[in-house]
Amino acid sequence: MVDDDEALVEIMVEFLEGLGYKADTGLDGEAALDRFNTGDTQVVLLDLGLPDMDGMDVLRRMQMRDSQVPVIVITGSGTIETAVAAIRAGAYDFIVKPLDLKSLELIVARAMERFQLSRQRGVFRGLTLALLISVPVWLVLGVLLARYFF
Repeated sequence: MVDDDEALVEIMVEFLEGLGYKADTGLDGEAALDRFNTGDTQVVLLDLGLPDMDGMDVLRRMQMRDSQVPVIVITGSGTIETAVAAIRAGAYDFIVKPLDLKSLELIVARAMERFQLSRQRGVFRGLTLALLISVPVWLVLGVLLARYFF
């Protein structure tokens, strides 16, 4: 959760932890990027109005680092143009303050599911590549061993 409103951050952490998630926070863009760069983030709730940098810039930098992590953009002044810009920059979804906690719960659950599926897809791609590489090697090895022993 990245927001400069400390009271909102505290409420959101309590809410997310009540749903069974582990929540980490950042009150500005640099703190958020530092935590994000550790590589253990699964979903980000990102306010666009940050004190030290533009939230859209934070979104773009997160997307460059790991585009598989869903970023849910939050803003107090939501316009259609801002929502479209955020989605084009790679945001998973866009929510306007004040937050509807039931909607947020569903969006976070879907984002977590998407993250898990993208990670599983990556594992399957790796296994498929390993299989494609290893089959010809085993065939060549079989031919060589057949010639040597037979």
